[in-house]
Amino acid sequence: MSAPVSAPAHYDAILLASFGGPEGQDDVIPFLRNVTRGRGIPDERLEEVSHHYRKNGGISPINAQNRALKAALEAELAARGIELPVLWGNRNWDPYIPAVLQDAYDAGHRRLLMVTTSAYSSYSSCRQYREDIGMALTETGLDGLLAVDKVRQYFDHPGFVEPFIEGTAASLAKVKAKLAAAGNADAPVHVMFATHSIPTRDAEAAGRSAEEPREFAENSAYVAQHLAAAEAVMARVDPAQGWSLVYQSRSGAPHVPWLEPDINDALAELAAAGTQGVVVVPLGFVSDHMEVLWDLDTEAAETCAELGLTFDRAPTPGTHQKFVRGLVDMICERTIENHIEERPAMTKLGPWFDVCNPGCCANFRGEKPVIAEVGSTVGLITAGASAAGGS
Repeated sequence: MSAPVSAPAHYDAILLASFGGPEGQDDVIPFLRNVTRGRGIPDERLEEVSHHYRKNGGISPINAQNRALKAALEAELAARGIELPVLWGNRNWDPYIPAVLQDAYDAGHRRLLMVTTSAYSSYSSCRQYREDIGMALTETGLDGLLAVDKVRQYFDHPGFVEPFIEGTAASLAKVKAKLAAAGNADAPVHVMFATHSIPTRDAEAAGRSAEEPREFAENSAYVAQHLAAAEAVMARVDPAQGWSLVYQSRSGAPHVPWLEPDINDALAELAAAGTQGVVVVPLGFVSDHMEVLWDLDTEAAETCAELGLTFDRAPTPGTHQKFVRGLVDMICERTIENHIEERPAMTKLGPWFDVCNPGCCANFRGEKPVIAEVGSTVGLITAGASAAGGS
């Protein structure tokens, strides 16, 4: 049975939580150590995989994009008269989540609502954020003193999907115009929805728990959510247009199965079958961070050039007004003040849960303290604890 919708509550602040990224050449290896912590990967190997950061001056664009998103959220909240400060914390780089939670508590906040920059269900895109908060509360001694909840995964919220509809339509028109200008107005065009590959084992555990009876496409909520979101996009753009879901940014040991097909392999197959134009839609990403700029704008674009495919990449939501408004709407789903009762979803899979069932998106490396899970007491204020300074 599905996890319950949470009752509206009073919150003191919003926590925008994200992955984080290096902001200079000296940051690259320390950042990659954070990302791969516990896996025993030597610095020599990390240096081998750092080239996309090195070629960008050691800077990931994700931090700047989160600063812009934070400012956009603050502006939208202010425009609605909602007095909730927006805090920002990262899993793998400064500002780190534990320090942000401590600062929030020291400033008098007692109940935070987390919004993450990941829209889908899987270990790395949902549960790991909930574990990072659980670990941070435990390590700082704030568990029982500071409450942290999170908004639902928003893969099919109109605020997330509609910017992709606009961007896909514009990119498709651009590719067709380029082909027409070259005298190939009737050339076959394909739309590729790209997302981050994950280990097959994690994909099969995504959205899974003893209380979840549904069967998902390809036995994975992660895959099913992407397919459903892509279908929602194409239903509005052009239902007759051919499209597919592909994967990118694979890492890890070669013998471990990950989701396929890889985007570059799929591009080669399309070209061999006669396709002449390709629109790549980064459906798995909230903003144009490194995996988008390198794996799509560089590597996939180069593959298309080698294969003679006309290429265009649709934008991510970023700070699109509909996306920002959608995030604030989901915040208002959870608040007593400015409460929004309606929970829109553009697919039959949603709206997703406020609180996950036990074991959802399992961590195969071992259990950790986790928030926003049925039965978990982590991230809740202990009875009798002081709520001074909060609401």
